[in-house]
Amino acid sequence: MCVPLRWLLALTLLRLGIAAALPLSPDEAYYWVWSRALAPGYVDHPPMVALWIWLGTALAGDGALGIRLLAPVAAALGSVLLAQAANALFPNDKPGIRAAILLNATLLFAGGAVTMTPDTPLLLFWTATIWAVARSTWPLAGLAAGLALDSKYTAVLLAPALLLWLASTGGWRRRGPWIAAATAVLLFAPVIAWNAVHGWASFAKQGGRVADWQPARALQFLGELIGGQIGLATPIIAILFAAGFLAALKRWRQPSRGLLACLLLVPGVVFLQHALGDRVQANWPGVLDPQAAIAAALLGRRWQVPGAALGFALTAFVTLQGLFAPLKLPGDPLLLRLAGWPELAAQAEAARVAAGADYLAADNYGIAALLARDTQAPVLAAEGRWALFDLPASRPTGTGLLLRSARRSDAPDPEAWASAEPAGTLQRERNGMVAERFTLYSVRATPHGTPIVTLPHPR
Repeated sequence: MCVPLRWLLALTLLRLGIAAALPLSPDEAYYWVWSRALAPGYVDHPPMVALWIWLGTALAGDGALGIRLLAPVAAALGSVLLAQAANALFPNDKPGIRAAILLNATLLFAGGAVTMTPDTPLLLFWTATIWAVARSTWPLAGLAAGLALDSKYTAVLLAPALLLWLASTGGWRRRGPWIAAATAVLLFAPVIAWNAVHGWASFAKQGGRVADWQPARALQFLGELIGGQIGLATPIIAILFAAGFLAALKRWRQPSRGLLACLLLVPGVVFLQHALGDRVQANWPGVLDPQAAIAAALLGRRWQVPGAALGFALTAFVTLQGLFAPLKLPGDPLLLRLAGWPELAAQAEAARVAAGADYLAADNYGIAALLARDTQAPVLAAEGRWALFDLPASRPTGTGLLLRSARRSDAPDPEAWASAEPAGTLQRERNGMVAERFTLYSVRATPHGTPIVTLPHPR
């Protein structure tokens, strides 16, 4: 199985085209708002995704391509680093290209290559850490691990995994790993400082999930975790990943295989433990995939070609469905997530003009961000999280239209809105299929209470 660099370049150009054409998700619009209010930290995640979007939009504008510009580039660079890491760890087998192909054939990696979320930089820097450790360049390992921590808190799992491996090999006695650890902490220090100033908000939000415990629903959560990984890895590759892990675990005393085993075992146990108390989002265990791809590439090649072929075929189908929706599929997750947002924003703006309202508003961060991107009306976001952003505070005196999902059963926040009267309904759809219904409220803001900020528009 051999793919030259020109094919990787062609794949990257294809992904750039897809990134430009695929509709933005609410989360991506929200991260775009972050890029207009840069900070060392945010309530949800560290700042790397905001920095990437800031750079991408500076180069290519505030459209979908600018927001996602670095995602295909990161996927290409990560593929090269993974191949080099695999070959450095196993110079006799040379599994690098096979590992890179298997990783690129997964839905998770392919999706991250055309969208922009914290997982996108996380996977690059996680893979770069493996590359540096494989080459025993510990200062670069510390740099990569620190940047991974600045991308998403999941990167903290690198520390116990590598420590376990170093303990098993005696490598902890060397100076290099400790220099790497100090480098990573230094790079992560601004995030720590931001949390200290903001009441440890981000740490509390993410760390609060650790103690969840719901044994009555554990089987459901475990089933969802396993099913999600089979779906995102694609079925044959998921089996290869599992078989590769078992093979690495069986021969863990070999340093290279031991590294893969530790990088798979420690995060895997953490995600399994979390599933005993709460749902594990399907993308969270994505950090397992780079090392799983290397482990799978060491197996016999019989199933690697059909596994990669199926993976790329499923990726092509999902991409076409996301772009053009040729099939009307009930419960289509791409419909539910991506479809009809610009049209919804246009409907909301038309309703605002017809009602003579002064502004649009939302109390959901994703809806607010998409309204700000797709309209020129003043857009106000009302939610406690906005107090932690460097955005213009607003207590408007006029009337506005608040857009809320009809799935919500609670009333608009009385701490934000002195009055909230139903003012109509809207729906988001594509090709005649309704993705979501919304309720409009005519609102007036309270003089004090829940933070309300004015969101930026595209430049």
